[in-house]
Formats: sequence, structure tokens, C-alpha cells
Amino acid sequence: MQAADSVKLALDYIEQNLKTTITAEELADMAGYSAWHYCRMFAQVTGMTVAYYIRKRRLDSAFMEISNGRKAIDVVLEYGFDTYPGFYKAFVRTYGCSPKKYLSLYGKNLLSRFGGFTMINEHDLRAALSNWNVRQDLPLRDLYIMDGSKVSGNDWALGDEYILKIGERDRLLKDLHLQKALAKQGFLLSAPIATKSGAEYLDGASISILMKKTPGGPLGKDDRFGKNRRDFGFKYGAGIAKLHRALSDVERDILPDDADLYGQISEWAMPAIKKQNEQYEMGLFDSFFEDYARSFGMVFNKLPKQLIHRDPNPSNILFDGGDVSGFINFDLSERNIRLWDPCYCATGILIEWRGIENIYEKWPDIIDGILHGYDSVNALTQDEKQAVFYVICSIQMICAAWFGKQDGDEYKELAKTNREMLSFIVENKKRIMDIF
Repeated sequence: MQAADSVKLALDYIEQNLKTTITAEELADMAGYSAWHYCRMFAQVTGMTVAYYIRKRRLDSAFMEISNGRKAIDVVLEYGFDTYPGFYKAFVRTYGCSPKKYLSLYGKNLLSRFGGFTMINEHDLRAALSNWNVRQDLPLRDLYIMDGSKVSGNDWALGDEYILKIGERDRLLKDLHLQKALAKQGFLLSAPIATKSGAEYLDGASISILMKKTPGGPLGKDDRFGKNRRDFGFKYGAGIAKLHRALSDVERDILPDDADLYGQISEWAMPAIKKQNEQYEMGLFDSFFEDYARSFGMVFNKLPKQLIHRDPNPSNILFDGGDVSGFINFDLSERNIRLWDPCYCATGILIEWRGIENIYEKWPDIIDGILHGYDSVNALTQDEKQAVFYVICSIQMICAAWFGKQDGDEYKELAKTNREMLSFIVENKKRIMDIF
């Protein structure tokens, strides 16, 4: 069965079962795929995660029933929300305003704005493009990134200089809001191209936005690990700090989910790593786990939190003319400790280019640059400086634990790599603690 057909069946099933419990694993079993592969495929086709899509359709359907006069508390309970305040918060987070305000703005057009995902073909894309004064014969193609992974099922490259986005109103309008916030921080981002009518985007059953490609591309490995690696690390860190300023500006509008990093490690990742430590003879002593639980536990609640990117690996950070020009792929954004992003960038650089000669000897220069670059723009607190080692360990434990429970040789190799990185980081605790 083709990916689009599998997802189409899932969409129909979801619509018929919005008032029951639906899981990604259930949909994957129906399609005959592993849960991981199916979730990736679903996101590629729809531009949304399985969980987000189901939650949004439940919000939409519940809101429609409430708008038609049914008692709100009865409706939200039927759709799986524990309380009306829980429904209200989820609605504001998704649509950027209260249900009452949304109804006042779009009450007459709810049916055209609410609905399940619709597969988009080239005829639909060309019809949308006719609303802009651009060459209509430019080739359209799915948008891919460096490793060949599709960005989403709702983004297309038009020729070599444009990006066409078609999709859910809430997702794209939040993207627009974020892009404007990033532009205020000096990133080289392109504003949306006005339609023939002068509008910022094409409004309808879905939103369509045409914009020029963000200039730049990921930094090459020769720069990341070359003689100027610390300077480029500094630019990575300063760029992430500016990104955080932009994310702070939009956090109130987005109302992101809160992540409990320490709880995630304590309840899930660390127990899994302890088992791997014995199974694969990683060489981690009990004293490491005891120190982590005690020291990170004492400082965790003191670390500043905000909306973060969550996945600032080097492929998602663009450079142009030797400087950070922009960021892509905000799908995993959440409210978490801000220290996560610079530390994740550092570990992402290490794992992406593992195999380079003397990489472990060069990497401390890079993380030193990243952290000092971040600190130069957004001053790190003393607690954050002392927590760097533990945050990096947190990232490695999560990665090794997650990859370790997946099927397939590729994941086994990634789990092995992350275990080796964790062991290296633990062995070099003093070098990392001495950065500040």
C-alpha cells in the first residue's frame, strides 16, 4: 500500500472514531508498519504528527458541536478532554485565541475553516499559484533537506527561489508570526510575497503562503571542525541566543506544552541507560548516576525555561556569508530549559560528523565556542553554567535510550554511537565543567 493511501485510510478512521481512544500504534498496525516508520510517513504526508492531528480534529469537532448549541462540558468530555479549562487551553494553543473570539471572527465560515486534512495534488497547487504574479511554468517539487528527509507534505519548492506552503491555518499563521519575530532579531528571512490582491497570504479552506527561500544552508564539516571551529561554534551559540529572543516574543501567543526534562530522565531514560550500561559494558559507575540524580536534581528547577527550538542540530541551522542566517524545522518546539538548545547543537555536531579524524579532541573547542557565543547574547546564569555537563548527559541518555528500544540495524548503530558519546562526555566531565 502506498504511503498516501495508508494515510488516507487513517484519516477516514480518525474521523469515524474521534470520540474514542486512537493511538499511533493502532494506526501503524492497521497499515502494516512499525510505529516509528508510520509516524514519520504520516508527518511527511500531512505536515502534522499523528497526535497533533487527532487533537486538532477533536478540538474542531467539539467546537462545532458547542457552536451549534450543545452544552460545552458534555461535549468536551465526549471528545476526551478532562475539563473545559483543558479544552480551552488546547484551543487557544492551537488557534491563538479563545473559542468565543474565534466564533466572533469566523462564525459564518466555520465549515470552510474546520475540516480534516485534504490530499493536495499538482492541479490544486497550480490553482493556488495563479493568485501570485510569478512565473506559472516554474517546476514544482517536494521540499527536501540534506539527508533526504521530506520537510512536510505541505511545503513545495517552486523553481529555485520560491517556497509554497499550503496547510492548516493555525500552523502557518504561527509560522508567519515566528518568522517576523526572527526577522526582528536580524535573521535574513524573506517576508511573504503579496498575492495579486495585495494580501499577505491566500485565505480559504486552508492557508497558502508564497515566499522566497531563506538564504544560506547548513555549515560544512570543514568549517565545523577546521581551524576556526571555535569561532564557528561561537556563531552557532550567538545565533541560538538570538533565536531564543524571538521565541520569547511569540511564546505567549503559542502557549507551548511544558516539558519535564528531569522527570523524563529519572522515570524513563536513566533506568534504560543503567540496563544498557550493564548489557554493553559502557563503563559508567554507580557514582555517575548518583551524582547526576543529586546534582542535577538540586539545580534543575532553578534553570530558566522558555519556548525552545528543541531540535537545533546543525542541519536545521543555516549559514550565509559565514554567519547564521536562519533556522528551519520547528516541529518539536516546546517549553523547556533554554540550556537544552545550545547543548543539543553541540551534541548534534558531534554525532553528525563522527568518524572525522581526532573529532573527540576537536569537539571541546566547539562546545566552548557555542556556550560562550550564547552567553555573549543571552547571559547564562551561574546555575546554568554549572548544569551544562548534566544537560549534555541528559540529551545523550534520552537519545541512547530512545534509539536503543527501536527495531532495525540503523537504530542499533545510532544507539551504540550515543552510548559511546555519553561515555566520552562522562570521562571528560572536568573539561566541560571548566568551560566557565
